[in-house]
Amino acid sequence: MFFKKNTDCTHKRITPDIESGYCPDCGKFIQNKWYLARCSCCNIKRKTVIKQGKIQPASKYCHNCGAGNFYIEPVRTIDFIDINYAVLVKEESENKPKYNNQYWVEKEPEPIKLLSLLFGAT
Repeated sequence: MFFKKNTDCTHKRITPDIESGYCPDCGKFIQNKWYLARCSCCNIKRKTVIKQGKIQPASKYCHNCGAGNFYIEPVRTIDFIDINYAVLVKEESENKPKYNNQYWVEKEPEPIKLLSLLFGAT
């Protein structure tokens, strides 16, 4: 067979405007994370793409200073200015609670019985 059916979910119904949510197609918890490539020399934003599963700039060299070094910066919230430079990665994560609440019920202590009441002393 020449064509294989891709069974991996692309989470296309998780929109970029939310931080995280459950995918209605596969049921996994998805977090939207934005990343931005910056030049290591002049710190200017560079257009970011995903090539072969790696986040990297679209061009090999910086258009401002000509340097080839860069670093990837995670962006907490995306601005409309950065939307042309940043790339969105939909990461699957396990939704485990951060805090674990436990409680227990203690038995009330039995009332103290006096010996005089038990033996009928007068």
